Amino acid sequence: MTSLAERQAALVAALTSGAPVPPGFDARLVETARVALLRKRAGEVARQWPELAAALGPRWLPEWTAWAAARPTNGSLRDGWDLARDLTASGALPPRAGAELAVREAAMHYDGRTAPRPRRLPALRRAAGAVAVQAGGRVRVLRR
Repeated sequence: MTSLAERQAALVAALTSGAPVPPGFDARLVETARVALLRKRAGEVARQWPELAAALGPRWLPEWTAWAAARPTNGSLRDGWDLARDLTASGALPPRAGAELAVREAAMHYDGRTAPRPRRLPALRRAAGAVAVQAGGRVRVLRR
């Protein structure tokens, strides 16, 4: 017999990272809750990354859902950052969102594992044709 904590962890994994629905739970209801949580996360990420969401337009929700379905959240800032980086790697990041990503990359250091932190040294970053430079704590977009 599994403990309550193990059952709760299995349910959370099914809701947030695409794990199978644990025994004793209604798969239809778990799926309904999982989809609702994905939509909620999409809204939170869109608030943190408005240009990314706007640039994808009607593709935003399907793109987000496909990307996030098997990934537990790392918070809306990091989730959006990871999605933007993945879209960049596949050549699918729209230029409008590239400027937003370049600005974030120039202003903060994010290694994909730990929380982003402000950069201390000058930085130049590129994404989807956009170039951003950070010096003295200020970030400027040089090219969109």
